[in-house]
Amino acid sequence: MKIFYKKTELKKYLSELKKGEKSIGFVPTMGALHKGHLSLIKKAKSKNDVCVVSIFVNPTQFDNKEDLEKYPKTLEDDIKLLQSVNCDVLYAPTADDVYDGNVKSTKFDFDGLEHQMEGKFREGHFDGVGTVVKALFEIVTPNKAYFGKKDFQQLQIIKKLVEKYDIPVKIKPCAIYREKDGLAMSSRNVRLTKEHRKEAPIIYKILKKAKKKFKKKSLQETILWVEKKFSKNKLLELEYFTIADEKTLITSKEKQKGVKYRGFIAVYAGKIRLIDNLRF
Repeated sequence: MKIFYKKTELKKYLSELKKGEKSIGFVPTMGALHKGHLSLIKKAKSKNDVCVVSIFVNPTQFDNKEDLEKYPKTLEDDIKLLQSVNCDVLYAPTADDVYDGNVKSTKFDFDGLEHQMEGKFREGHFDGVGTVVKALFEIVTPNKAYFGKKDFQQLQIIKKLVEKYDIPVKIKPCAIYREKDGLAMSSRNVRLTKEHRKEAPIIYKILKKAKKKFKKKSLQETILWVEKKFSKNKLLELEYFTIADEKTLITSKEKQKGVKYRGFIAVYAGKIRLIDNLRF
């Protein structure tokens, strides 16, 4: 595996590969890699000639300074994991290298996608996501890029980014990778206390039950049921649960025919914020 810390060197290397008409699959990450990341990398490996992974904890997408400071950074372990799945190229830059010394977000208009759910609770988050993903796409110029559905809103926003800026890359959504007990894999899971880790799988169990209820009950009744379940839980605090149109991400008030619905949830387990979603 080749490792690059400077984008000028990476771009030079990749341009040579492209001359040989090699297809490039790209998996952008913030490191602290787990099996969910590895599943994306394996998919990219199987569908492209070359797999490029980036590890970069992007400062502009954190609205919480403490979350940024405590975000797990495990580059040495990550490199070993990447080697174990035969990743071809790692790009592990500094913020100055990605942002050319000017670390700030561009303001984006994602046709309202950025104002729903996460956007209501994490100010400026999606401007940061859009800025870094656009920069990384320009550096790597991949044919395909792979993203997990756990960050479904982010996935829809990246699709919109590609559409609006006419970026020549195919976005490949990949299934949520879960622990055996159902908890969606996340780099933040390692920060959970034993008590919270034991309790956290309830999030997915409630989502699955809510999906069943949604088939028989009204949208509002389903939401109230979820809120009631969490109000009785002493370890997990519900930030939001919403049922939204998959395409627009707009929270629905009542069921409509022909709409593909998805349930979205954000929960605090102590200080650790966990998100999940499920097609309804």
